Amino acid sequence: MTALLSILVLVFILVAIWQMVKIFDLAQSKVSAADNQVANDKDNKINGYLMLGFLIFIYIITIMCFVMYGDLPLMSNSASEHGPGLDNLMIISMITIFIVQTITQFLLHYFAFKYKGEKGKKALFYADNNMLEAIWTIIPVIVLAVLIIKGLFSWTAIMNVIEEEDTLVVELYAQQFNWKARYAGEDNTLGKANVRLIDINRANILGIDEADPNAQDDIITGELHLPVGRPVLFKMRSQDVLHSAYMPHFRAQMNCVPGMITQFGFTPTVTTADMRETPEMIDKVANINKIRVNKSKALVANGEEGLERYEFDYLLLCNKICGKSHYNMQMKIIVETEEEYKAWLATQKAFKDSLINN
Repeated sequence: MTALLSILVLVFILVAIWQMVKIFDLAQSKVSAADNQVANDKDNKINGYLMLGFLIFIYIITIMCFVMYGDLPLMSNSASEHGPGLDNLMIISMITIFIVQTITQFLLHYFAFKYKGEKGKKALFYADNNMLEAIWTIIPVIVLAVLIIKGLFSWTAIMNVIEEEDTLVVELYAQQFNWKARYAGEDNTLGKANVRLIDINRANILGIDEADPNAQDDIITGELHLPVGRPVLFKMRSQDVLHSAYMPHFRAQMNCVPGMITQFGFTPTVTTADMRETPEMIDKVANINKIRVNKSKALVANGEEGLERYEFDYLLLCNKICGKSHYNMQMKIIVETEEEYKAWLATQKAFKDSLINN
């Protein structure tokens, strides 16, 4: 299918270039009334039918894209408390766009056919119509207002997370090209940090203020563990360039900006183990492993090592092109029960114990 689309794009580009050359030639030459380049009724009729044909083509391609590549029926894999609301907003937006596109494209192509150029025929037009102008102004205003207001509620659910006693505070630290997570220890307060305080010799890779009492029990990890059902507040920093913390299954994304702290929060609702058992994920993993098996056979035949079997994990990705290894900037996210989370946290070293004394 990809090869077919590539060929179609190439054909369209060549046709566009050919048409541009024809326009250039016409612009450079004097066209007489008898010149056969001037469209007649037959040409206009053909172009009118072509407009209808192109309309049908647009509808077929649109339906094919929804059936073959659309993910709307599968928008049930959100794993955060606010996720379903955000998915509903996306579905409403897509349905609205589809309806508007269907109607406007039909009118555009139909009128191009109906009022195609014919000798002695004039198209019906309105020099001014206040009613029509009011209709196509008021309706979009109402639709957009509803979408914007609903979007603001979704935005507020992510951005206005209040630090309460049970809120887990985690820092996401971005650098080319990896992530680090810093947990606020038992005091649930992150210690002060600044990139100027980075000291590789003492393994202070995040620039944490060693003199800050709140920093002593902080925990730095290369893997993000989250307890299910507990609110999490993320505070983000960047060491070098603009990054973007993107967690697709949690419907959350926020830029990590050098020199400032950004934040968002959500409550995980589905553990990693439970997400792996959903029918949609089972089918997806099976399909990926089927592809990997075929790829591995080709690699082994060439004397190379085969691919490992894929197993689903939530991921933290960078959604900004931050450099040559941007594609590989990711960190595993494990959502687990509160008991499993506490057991894992108990095995991690506190910041004060991880420092190297020179």
